[in-house]
Order: sequence, then C-alpha cells, then structure tokens
Amino acid sequence: MLQALLISNGLVGLDNYYVSNELVQYTTCLITKDFDPDLAPYDLLVVPNGSDHVAMLKIKDRVRAFLHEGKALVCCDGFFTAWVPGNQWVMDNSRPTRDVRYAAGPDTHGLLRNLDLDELNFSHGMSGWWACGYIRAAPGAEVLLADTWQRPVAVLDEASTPGRMLLTASGPLADVSHAGRSESAPVTLYRNFLHLLSTPIVPAHG
Repeated sequence: MLQALLISNGLVGLDNYYVSNELVQYTTCLITKDFDPDLAPYDLLVVPNGSDHVAMLKIKDRVRAFLHEGKALVCCDGFFTAWVPGNQWVMDNSRPTRDVRYAAGPDTHGLLRNLDLDELNFSHGMSGWWACGYIRAAPGAEVLLADTWQRPVAVLDEASTPGRMLLTASGPLADVSHAGRSESAPVTLYRNFLHLLSTPIVPAHG
C-alpha cells in the first residue's frame, strides 16, 4: 500500500475527497507558519486544489530530493511558484472558455484508460472548467491532455527526476470527486496513477 502525505491548507471537506483505501493510506499535513514536513516516510506527495504554493516553494529542495529517490508527486492545482522540478504552471484566462476542449495525447502507461473525456470537456454543460491556465511542460514529459490550442493541461513527467510527477493545470484529482462521486473522469485518472505506482517495475534484461 502506498503511503501518501496529503498537503492541507485546512480546507473544509478535504478528507472527503482523499479517502484511504486498498491502494493508498493518507497522512494529512497541515500548512502552518512552521511548515516543515518530513517526506522520508512517504511514497507519494499529494498537493490538491487550494494549496499554498508559497509554502511549497520553501520546501522545493526537499521535494526535489524526494523525487530523486524515485518517489511520486501529484499536483492538481495551479502551481504559480517554481517548486515543481522542470515544469511551470502559467495562468491564462485570455481564451473564451466556451472554446475549450481537451484532447488525449500519448499515454504510455494507460493513465487515460476508461476515462470519459466529455466529463472533462463539460461540467453541467459548461466547458473550460478544468483548467484556468496551462503547464509549460518539461522536455521529455508526456502530455496526457492538451487544450484546444495544444497547450498541456495534464502532464506525466518521468524525465525531470527519477521519480514520477502527475500534474494538472488546476484540474482536481482525488479518490472522490467534488460532486461526491467515486466514479468520474478525474477519479479515474488519479486511480490509474495510483495503480501505476503500485505496480512493481520489472527490470529490463539486456
């Protein structure tokens, strides 16, 4: 079972979205003025919507060291500070949200398996809800989803560090959706990533 550290700003209901299950056990870390988490016991760092990216910038070197140990990061919030190795979120609300559609890109590990793109394209008939910007992706990172203008909005980065990063341009990922659903496109993407992390890597034989 994966041991995950869930970063929390004290947002009400966060524990309703990230629920320990057969794949993952969560420990919640509240951001305070003394924010100084020990990442060593964990396999996965989860930084959800509504996170404090100024606080995350203070521990960027610790995050990089964590990933260099081959561990994993999920960040599904617009990371407006430069704490994510190799990648940067860019805010952009200059395009009409009615024109926003998301398209699948390369997907080496099947993270988009069983994912209904229409659920991301529309929420209650509204488009453009899943991202208020885009990601300037690292060289070699896999763009899982791009928007109408071919800008990355969901990225799997296995190139910048020995670890794995699943990043979205604000698109929420969790065990349970904000609508209280345990079966939805964002949940599917998140759980597919957890399954990937739980699968032993078979060494190549030369």
